[in-house]
Amino acid sequence: MTQHADGIAPHGGKLIDRLATEAESKEFLEKADSLPRVQLDQRALSDLVMIAIGGFSPLTGFMEQADYETVVTDMRLENGTPWSVPVTLSVSEDIAEPLKEGEWVRLDDESGRFVGVLELTQKYRYNKNHEATNVYRTDEEKHPGVAVIYQQGAINLAGPVWLLERDAHPLFPTYQIDPAASRAQFRDRGWKTVVGFQTRNPIHRAHEYIIKCALETVDGLFLHPLVGATKSDDIPADVRMRCYEIMMENYFPKERVILAINPSAMRYAGPREAIFHALIRKNYGCTHFIVGRDHAGVGDYYGTYDAQKIFEEFEPGELGITPMKFEHAFYCKRTEGMATSKTSPSTGEERIHLSGTKVRALLRSGEMPPPEFSRPLVAAELARAMKTS
Repeated sequence: MTQHADGIAPHGGKLIDRLATEAESKEFLEKADSLPRVQLDQRALSDLVMIAIGGFSPLTGFMEQADYETVVTDMRLENGTPWSVPVTLSVSEDIAEPLKEGEWVRLDDESGRFVGVLELTQKYRYNKNHEATNVYRTDEEKHPGVAVIYQQGAINLAGPVWLLERDAHPLFPTYQIDPAASRAQFRDRGWKTVVGFQTRNPIHRAHEYIIKCALETVDGLFLHPLVGATKSDDIPADVRMRCYEIMMENYFPKERVILAINPSAMRYAGPREAIFHALIRKNYGCTHFIVGRDHAGVGDYYGTYDAQKIFEEFEPGELGITPMKFEHAFYCKRTEGMATSKTSPSTGEERIHLSGTKVRALLRSGEMPPPEFSRPLVAAELARAMKTS
């Protein structure tokens, strides 16, 4: 595992910084009205931010065709660096047609605000079905990640990007800790080994169990929930963050945990996204990454432990971050505690399993999740949020 001034080396060896300097930003703003414009949707905007802050290192922009194709087919950039999910800017033919390779393109957010610049080096067509079946293992449009591919434009725009300004997150400014800052915090705390944890769901007892198992073996925990775009039926980010705050206040050793937001968007790519999430946490400075049951999955598209098995497709040490693989945790009635099949002697009905989907259904019907599934303070917060939504 390669070391760096701030611990583990970023993916590709260097933490990318594509935030425009004050002089560059001024120059871009002076040209603003003369530049062709492309409007970014929520996911593309979060991708721009993640590239700029180094979360997607070694990417410096949206992928050119050679990188795109090798990522889709082989989970590698053209130079052989592991990378599992394409990061592209797709637009319609009408928008792409007047754009010229070699020119600057103004990037606006959904409100029309000038947020970034693309140096257009390439525009190219791509095969949507090929991307869907390789990245998501299905071409069914009911898969939320595949639906995005089918709905987006037919042309990819590629090239280096610059973010004009790093805005504070509108909901969680105090938890906005970018990769350079998280690395500095790990160093300041003397953490040599750090485990990252990813979730898009509210934290429950099974999460808590595997997190604490992992925390027994490393110096610190980077609790890093995703707050970018998710499915419409996922629990909103502000509710999930309040649940994490409750856990931090009551159930975790504060001096050994850092809570921060992951601003990237959810792809629901299952196994491929497990690799993607691990590499992102490597860029934030984590040495280890928790991979549990059906990581980043949706529906029945992936096997229960496919997201763990995919790590075996890379040579030992090649990813530069160590996956910590956990089986499905549950409440064991016999031992009266959380466990997995590796540690529990119980069988069948002695095990209380509840998925996030089942809990959402309970909450919508006005029922509280049982204490075996969720800490009562967390359950009360979820119930309150569901009543007011």
